[in-house]
Amino acid sequence: MGILKVSAQSQPKSVAGALAAVLREKTTAEIQAVGAGAVNQAIKAIAITRGFVAPNGIDLVVIPAFSAINIDGEERTAIKFIVEPR
Repeated sequence: MGILKVSAQSQPKSVAGALAAVLREKTTAEIQAVGAGAVNQAIKAIAITRGFVAPNGIDLVVIPAFSAINIDGEERTAIKFIVEPR
């Protein structure tokens, strides 16, 4: 499973392109986001990705979950989105 990390400054279209590439290669991808801005960009990227892969007959499903990650020695809670074809 490919893991993409998204920040509040990430460009949704760029993340969408990377997500579509991971999905074509591995069929399942994970997006990690910490903070409201990052989650917002991740959701936008997922919506754009659906548009990228829909002409190929691929419909995406997203499973949201929490994940504990370590950033600079500090434990933080991230939201992860597992993206896979239906």
